[in-house]
Order: sequence, then C-alpha cells, then structure tokens
Amino acid sequence: MIVGLFPELLAAGGVQSAGRHTAAILSEIAAEREAPYRLLSLNDPIGEHEIYVGDSRFVFRGFNRSKQRFVVAALKLAFEQPRVTVAAHPNLVMIATAMKIASPRMRRIVMSHGIEVWKALPPLRRWALRRADRVLAPSTDTAKKLELVQGVSAEKIRRLPWGLDPDFMALAKNPEALPLPPGFPEGRVLLTVGRWMANERYKGADNLIRALPPLLDLVPDLYLVAIGEGDDRPRLEGIAGELGISGKVHFLNWIPKNELAACYACCDIFALPSSGEGFGFVFLEAMAFEKPVVGGAHGGTPDLVQDGLNGFLVPHGDTERLTGALAKLLKQEDVRRGMGREGRALVLRQFRFENFRIRLKEIVAEMGPS
Repeated sequence: MIVGLFPELLAAGGVQSAGRHTAAILSEIAAEREAPYRLLSLNDPIGEHEIYVGDSRFVFRGFNRSKQRFVVAALKLAFEQPRVTVAAHPNLVMIATAMKIASPRMRRIVMSHGIEVWKALPPLRRWALRRADRVLAPSTDTAKKLELVQGVSAEKIRRLPWGLDPDFMALAKNPEALPLPPGFPEGRVLLTVGRWMANERYKGADNLIRALPPLLDLVPDLYLVAIGEGDDRPRLEGIAGELGISGKVHFLNWIPKNELAACYACCDIFALPSSGEGFGFVFLEAMAFEKPVVGGAHGGTPDLVQDGLNGFLVPHGDTERLTGALAKLLKQEDVRRGMGREGRALVLRQFRFENFRIRLKEIVAEMGPS
C-alpha cells in the first residue's frame, strides 16, 4: 500500500497544485505495482473526492479540518503495513513518524515547499524531519535550507522541481479561444497573481503599485492587474489611492482556470517581486504563454527566472530596480518577445508535468520494491 497525507488538495495555490500532482502520481505508482493506495487530506470537505490531473485520476478522503479524525485515520492505515507514506508538508511529518511505530518497515518521504523550512522548525518536528527516509525540495535554495537550517542529511534530500499543470499547458496551445474575465482592462497590462494576505506581504504587490506612477509616464495606457484574494487587499487599494492611480490598478478575485489563462495570454509582462517563493507555479504559467517574467532575487525564484534570459530578478523592496526592469520590457518589444520565447522553451525543457512524474517515480523507487 502507498499512503499520502496532504494538507489540502481542492483549493487554489502552489502547495495545493503540487499536492494534486503528487497524489496523481502516487495513484499511478500503486496501479503499476497492483497495490492499493490511500490519500488523506486534512482541510478539504469531509468525504471522498475525485480529481483528474491530465489523464490521471485519483480518489482521496477529506477531513474538514478535523485533526483528530485525520490522525486516527492515518494511524489505522499504519496497521495495514503500507510500504511508503508520503507526508506532503513538513507539518504532517509527526503523523508519518507515529505511523512508523505501528509499521516499522514503512518508508517515509516528506515534501517541503519553501518558506516553511527556511527557519528552524520546532525541535520535535525538526527531529522527525531528519529521520525521514527522503525529504523533497522544489528548488535549489530550499534544498540548501533543509540541510543548513533543519539539519537534514544531504544524502536524504532530493530536489523535485514542480511541473506545470498539463491542463494549463493545453490551454496555452490555443490562447485566442480563451475568455477574458469581466473587468479586464483594455490597454497594456502588467499582471501579478498571488494571495494578498497580511502575513504574506513578501509577495511584493505593494512594490508593484509603487512602481506604477513612473511607468505611466512612459506608457499612459498601462494597467496593473492583480489576481487573487486576501485580507491585505484594502491596504493595497489604499496605496493605489494615495498615489492617485486607483483607476490603473484592477483587482480580480480568483477566477476560473480558462479566464486566468486568458489573462496570461493578454498581458505584456508578468511580475511577482517576492522574497518568499519556494518555487512559483505562476512563473511557469506565464512562461507557458511566452511572457517575460520579473521576480524577486530570492528563494526558489532564481531556479525559474534566469536573469537577462527569460526575465529579470530584482531585490525585494528595491522599487527603483523593479521600475527599471519593467520599463525596459515595456519599451523594448524585441527584448520582451525574446524573453518570452526563452521562458516557454525552459518550461518545455525542464518543467513539464512529465518531468515531475518521472522524477517522483524515481524517488519512490529508491524506497525499494513493493
């Protein structure tokens, strides 16, 4: 048996997308081994749910945020002697460790995502993480943090870059057919996508708003479109108001995937000058549509944004550097188009779902035969 423990699978977000991809591949591995699989998700609605990722289908059980029921269900599965358990977030590592008591031969794989392991975890959780059989990181930087900050042995760490969702890649093949969401402005567009939460201000949406006034002197019909929701949105709207550019900043709530894809297709530049991205699916999505990208020179972003090749990297909070990078892309169409082509080529070469599938299957195979 293969067991997967997930924080959440149905919602939007990078961790959730990586979880869905992982769950799909675990179900494939189980089918190839003619073995059962069980997937549990802590925060999703109670009951069984079915998801497709490309042509892969899997079923999982949600627990509606009930930690007690989730833990009990995981421990019951341990008595069925699973061969491998994947904890899809470091916060779930203690449950996998408890399962090991009932199933001593079980191998444990723990997935990390980024900022949650950049600072030392609580001692007991860090102890459990170090004793996992494999610890996965989506980026070079996060892999280093696992070793240097968490003390995970280098030989246990495996880098597993995330892959672009196959459904999203399919949308990028026919961008003309995609419907734009209501409220999308006519003109040139600087696009950003994220969660606008007060505890995630490292995303840098405020810096993009502050960079807009000098850019409007160069490109009067420029708009910033910010897609996402969160409790920090009133503050961001307030910044735009103070700068007198409220009409140039459009906030859109989370929208259907085909409308989001249309926004990528119609924008000029994608930017997320974040200091806390462990990876950044949104960069892959923009690159799939041949858009140049501007990101923070921190965390996992440099694995995706190759400075001067498919976009620009800028230090978080450096509004002057950010403005300069965006101005260059807005003014120079040949640079903009060239970087867009390089970005799409990079996605096709390194960040397809198939790349993720192959690598994860290799890592699970390291755990030994079924």
